Amino acid sequence: MTGRVSPLERDDRWARVALSFLLEPKHRATRDRLAAEGGAAALAAIRERRAAGRGEVYVRVPELDLDGLVASVRALGVRVLVPGDPEWPVGLDRHEDPPYCLYVRGEPDLAALAERAVSVVGSRAASSYGLRVAADLGEDLASRGWTVVSGAAFGIDAAAHRGALAGAGPTVAVLACGVDIAYPRAHDRLIASVADAGAVVAEVPPGAAPMRGRFLARNRVIALLSRATVVVEAGLRSGSLSTAREAREHHVPVGAVPGPVTSATSAGCHELLRETDAVLVTDAADVAELAARIGEDLAPARRPEPLPTDALAPDEYALWAAAPVRRWLPPERLAVLSGTDPLRVPAALAVLEALGLLERSDGGWRKCAPTAGAR
Repeated sequence: MTGRVSPLERDDRWARVALSFLLEPKHRATRDRLAAEGGAAALAAIRERRAAGRGEVYVRVPELDLDGLVASVRALGVRVLVPGDPEWPVGLDRHEDPPYCLYVRGEPDLAALAERAVSVVGSRAASSYGLRVAADLGEDLASRGWTVVSGAAFGIDAAAHRGALAGAGPTVAVLACGVDIAYPRAHDRLIASVADAGAVVAEVPPGAAPMRGRFLARNRVIALLSRATVVVEAGLRSGSLSTAREAREHHVPVGAVPGPVTSATSAGCHELLRETDAVLVTDAADVAELAARIGEDLAPARRPEPLPTDALAPDEYALWAAAPVRRWLPPERLAVLSGTDPLRVPAALAVLEALGLLERSDGGWRKCAPTAGAR
């Protein structure tokens, strides 16, 4: 055997911590052994060089110091969650490659946060339009009691987190590095604020550096921590589309915010709407309806503001439409212009006057000024 062996390796929780150090996320052979035998057995198989896989299974074994890892976790005040814990978000169990464990900074119960959560993701190189929409969604969702989940990246992620914080609601940042590392560095304060208001989550141990494969892996965690995933702005190659794909593949509703048809940063959203079952969303009410259980948080129907002319009878509307704004016309002329039976004109004019739509002077009629812009 190689590497420093710790008695903690016999405990499932700490064995999973060791596995999160030894292996990258989504190691299929280890996943199967974990599911069948648990963390301690999976780690013992690696220690005894009988684990399925190639050299990647053993390459980090000489550097494993589980006692040091556990001490680091405890010193940081970080919680380690494993499947079966009350705080473990059960949505993660839907994935064929769930995390070995989760590291959590922040006080709130992660399972409770995930119970009513929406992931808001999108491009790092976001436009001012996308940033505004993401911030508004984050704030409005938070004010409605929803947790906003994102990845703490530049662009849409950061705007969504900041919006949720402005709305005095919880937010969760899922990192592709250790929870003790601020990545990007410019978001040090933002990530600290997220930890204070909600939680910072990772599936790799403290001290782990961000790497491309870990960004792709963490997208499945973002998607399955939530009851819906919303892509605010994304180019055709945006990593946020992989979050949407993970959500769709695991039957989590996906929403997409439309943008200008000329915008490359919205092309991915448009493709989601055109090629998949993603739902067009424009505000927090739409998103809440998408994420909520059937019959809850229904978005109000969007209807145009009623106009005084909406309820007019055909003759009344025809006369109103024919009446000028500045000139005065006699009833007989209005009858000709509107194509109305002259016998019906007096009654119709009386209705229009009573509604404040037409006014008369010296036998002539015209539109009242306040309704000049009505249809």
